[in-house]
Amino acid sequence: MPTAASPTTDVATLKEIARKARINSIKMITAAGSGHPGGSLSATDLMTTLLFREMRHDPKNPRWEDRDRFVLSKGHCIPAWYCLLADAGYFPESELMNLRRLGSPLQGHPDCTVLDSIEACTGSLGQGLSIAIGIALAARVAKRDYRVYCMVGDGEIQEGQVWEALLSAAKFKLDNLVVILDNNKGQIDGPVAEVMPLEPILDKIRAFNWHVIDINGHDYDQILSALDEARTVQGRPVFIRADTIKGKGVSFMEGGIDWHGKAPKKEEMEKAIAELEAA
Repeated sequence: MPTAASPTTDVATLKEIARKARINSIKMITAAGSGHPGGSLSATDLMTTLLFREMRHDPKNPRWEDRDRFVLSKGHCIPAWYCLLADAGYFPESELMNLRRLGSPLQGHPDCTVLDSIEACTGSLGQGLSIAIGIALAARVAKRDYRVYCMVGDGEIQEGQVWEALLSAAKFKLDNLVVILDNNKGQIDGPVAEVMPLEPILDKIRAFNWHVIDINGHDYDQILSALDEARTVQGRPVFIRADTIKGKGVSFMEGGIDWHGKAPKKEEMEKAIAELEAA
């Protein structure tokens, strides 16, 4: 069975892959002159673990029918996923610097019509979970055992469609679906708690009959443990709240709302890369 994920990828290796992805994310967003560094950096550890340790997939056959699927509902944070896909061998790393350029398959939001390693076109916030549910239902109909992972943002789940989708997934008992909340506590308009509070978010999700797990989204042992636990759940979808830091790894970006959708200048890029290389 082809697979690029490996149970032998140790935590030290995952951390190094993530550090490289953070550096490349900063470089490509700077080169593009636009993008979303804050959420890309907050989600990197989670996405690294999914692609290099958890998910069943094959870079030589991106549309392999039995691959696990990943839907990045918070599509503006695609730079980090592009970096990881390149590292896994889906396309050359030299393509990364074409982010957001006309004609490039590496658009500012995921586009499955131009890149076959992308599962869904996302970016209109609140829609990715509905797509992931459809994919999970399709697996059931086709009697296939692939799993579906969907990453949502905390600002994003203020959208009403997300709550309809949460109800739907529980109704259909989609135990092949895992939702990961990148809980970095910031959105373009300000702190999530001020724009539209979500708490008590875990109690709400539990009330919708989901299996809920709460972790530190930068602690690899906790991430791995949560994903292992998710595989044991039967008859319910799984919701993992991953507490993260916006701009993780770059001191002057960490926790900064202004870095939600602002590209670094050259001097800021150099400072950020120096910090990440020294970490």
